[in-house]
Amino acid sequence: MAKLTFNNSNNLFYQSLKEAVDNYFEKNQLRKTGNWRLYIKTVILVGSAIAFYCSLIFLHPPALVAVLLCALLGYTLASIGFSVMHDANHGSYSTNAKLNDLLGLSMNAMGASAYFWKQKHNIIHHTYTNVDGLDDDIAKSPIIRHCESQRWVPAHKVQHIYLVPVYALSTLFWIFIMDFTKYFTGRIYTTTAWKMSIQNHIIFWATKILYVAFYMVIPAMVWGVGPWLAGFFIVNAAMGLTMSIVFQLAHVVENTEFETIAIDETKHIETAWAEHQLRTTSNFAMNNPVISWFVGGLNFQIEHHLFPKVSHIHYPAISKIVMEKCKEYNMPYNKYDTMSEAVASHFRVMKELGKAQVVVKKKTQLQAA
Repeated sequence: MAKLTFNNSNNLFYQSLKEAVDNYFEKNQLRKTGNWRLYIKTVILVGSAIAFYCSLIFLHPPALVAVLLCALLGYTLASIGFSVMHDANHGSYSTNAKLNDLLGLSMNAMGASAYFWKQKHNIIHHTYTNVDGLDDDIAKSPIIRHCESQRWVPAHKVQHIYLVPVYALSTLFWIFIMDFTKYFTGRIYTTTAWKMSIQNHIIFWATKILYVAFYMVIPAMVWGVGPWLAGFFIVNAAMGLTMSIVFQLAHVVENTEFETIAIDETKHIETAWAEHQLRTTSNFAMNNPVISWFVGGLNFQIEHHLFPKVSHIHYPAISKIVMEKCKEYNMPYNKYDTMSEAVASHFRVMKELGKAQVVVKKKTQLQAA
C-alpha cells in the first residue's frame, strides 16, 4: 500500500501550540473531555430522536406532519452523529472509556459501523487528510471528483448539479454498501482494516439486524410499505445531506490544499503533520453559536484536527489560542465567516473540478516544469 511520511523534525509551531492549549486547561482547571453542557446536549438530542420516532410509530400522525417528523428525525440523527458519536469515538466525550465505547455505538444505531468508522476517520482521515490515494473521505469515484489529481469523466461536468441528490443518498450507500464492502474485503479504501474479534463480528451483525427491524420492518408494518419507503428516504435524505455538507465544508473548499500519492508509492512531505492539517482544513461560522451547537463544533475543524482528543465544547475557546499561534509562526488559518460562504465555496470548487480544462491545465504545468 501507499505510504506517506511528514517532516516533523521542525515542529516548533505544534509544540508551542500544544503547550499553550495544555496551559489553558490547567489554568482553568478543565478536563479536555466533555462536561455538563455536552451531557445536556446528549439528553436533548437523543430524547428528541426517540420522541420523533415514537410519534411516527405510535401516534400515526397525518401525512404532512409525518413528513416533517421524518425530516426532523433525520436532521436530529445527524446532530447526534456530530455531537455525541463523534466525540465518543474519538475518546473525547468522557474520561470513562466504556462510556465512550457505548455512546460511540450511536453510529450503529444510525445504521453504520463504529468499528470501521474509527479506522476510516480517526486513523486514516486524521493522519492523511486530503491525500488522494489514502484519505477515504475523498476516495476516487466515477461519480464525484474531489481534487485535480483524480481522473476526470464527462459526468463530472454536472457534478455540482447532482451533488445534492448524491449527498442525500449517502447514508444509504454507507449503511448498505460501504460497510459491507469493508467487512467482506477487510480493506478501507487502500488500507488494510483491523482484524475483527468475535465481539466485533457480533456487534456488526446484531446492530445491522436491529437497524432493519427498527427502521424498516416495524415502520412498514405500521404504515404500509409505500408510506414507510417514502418516510425512510426522507429520514435518510435529511441525515445524509446534513452530514455530507458539514463534512465537505471542512476540507473541500477553495482555501484548502490536496496531496496525491500513487498505489505502492512512498512519499515524503517536507511539512510537519500539524502544518499539513492547517493547509488541508477550514473552519466556518465560528461566531454562530447555534450552528456550533447543532454541528457539534465541527465548524471548528482546524481545532478538531489538531486536537482530536479534546471535546468539541472547548473548540471556541482554544480557537483563539490556535489563531494567535498561527499568526506568530506565520501559519495559515483557513476560515469562512458564515456557513453560506463555505457552502458556496464548496459548490464552486466542485463545479471547477467538473471542467476537463482543469486536467489539461495541470498537465501543461507539469510538462512546463
